[in-house]
Amino acid sequence: MGMRSPLLDTPGAVAAGAPDGDVAAHYGDPFAEQRALLAGEAAVDRSNREVVRVAGPDRLKWLNDLSSQKLDTLKPGEATQTLLLDAQGRVEHHLTLVDDGESVWAHVEPGAGAALVAWLDKMRFMLRVEVSEVTADFAVVSHLSKDLQPPAGAIAVGDDVLLPRDRLSGLLGLAPAGLWAYEALRIDDHRPRFGFETDHKTIPHEVGWIGSALHLSKGCYRGQETVARVHNLGHPPRRLVFLHLDGSVNELPPHGAPVTLAGDQVGFVGSSARHHELGPIALAVVKRAVPVDESLLAGGVAATQEVIVPPDAGRNVSIDPSLRRKIR
Repeated sequence: MGMRSPLLDTPGAVAAGAPDGDVAAHYGDPFAEQRALLAGEAAVDRSNREVVRVAGPDRLKWLNDLSSQKLDTLKPGEATQTLLLDAQGRVEHHLTLVDDGESVWAHVEPGAGAALVAWLDKMRFMLRVEVSEVTADFAVVSHLSKDLQPPAGAIAVGDDVLLPRDRLSGLLGLAPAGLWAYEALRIDDHRPRFGFETDHKTIPHEVGWIGSALHLSKGCYRGQETVARVHNLGHPPRRLVFLHLDGSVNELPPHGAPVTLAGDQVGFVGSSARHHELGPIALAVVKRAVPVDESLLAGGVAATQEVIVPPDAGRNVSIDPSLRRKIR
């Protein structure tokens, strides 16, 4: 819905690129902001994300039946993720959510809230649920502070807080860190972002959402047949990969830049960033058959691979949790 953050008026603030232009990329020192975020001393304004509330006594059973995660037994205060898939198992929405005992609160990508609410409204039938977009009232702020207690009226969603929008400028009492800092740590943690590491063909296995956003034995939901078929019988056609980029190149490859091997395109860049320790890094999606030990070109930049989703994913092969970095 395009609500410009007041934190863009902070001295030194530089706006991020699309679709994040309503929040700051950085406040003058991206590497220092990364370190402060890791130390639990800073928070990130992600108020361009959109917030949806689902109320009513049938909400958890209803969302469980519609989406990929097991939500009917979700405990109050327990944050999780879920996906809405199309009939062919392709990802249409990615939600980060929590239930507070009375309502489910979810945040989604910029521009995704209205379409999500419209689709959920069509699926209500006679159930006791009420869906509303509340982006105008709540802003997403992210942090890594172990001791932070959200203020009254705010909702904790794991490392995110849904903060009443009129309190956004206070940023939970922490120093500001820009979206560049958040994205560098997200990439280092191997976490895909919907619309960046996904496209109109993405299925959950390709980007490692099995487990974190998809429960394999929860029962039927739209797209579940494809998920089960890939998991039990086949392999996803593509795989998410972490890239260490050549640090001598000044420009980072942008989202959508081709990933090539021996002159042939084998994938695309999802996100790239400069990490305070690792240097330039990226997430990309490549064809499953690309050998894991081959060097690649990402937007013309030399890159070495680090496996996230293995080539033999599916057929009951799971992602090794040790491959996922921890940013805390």
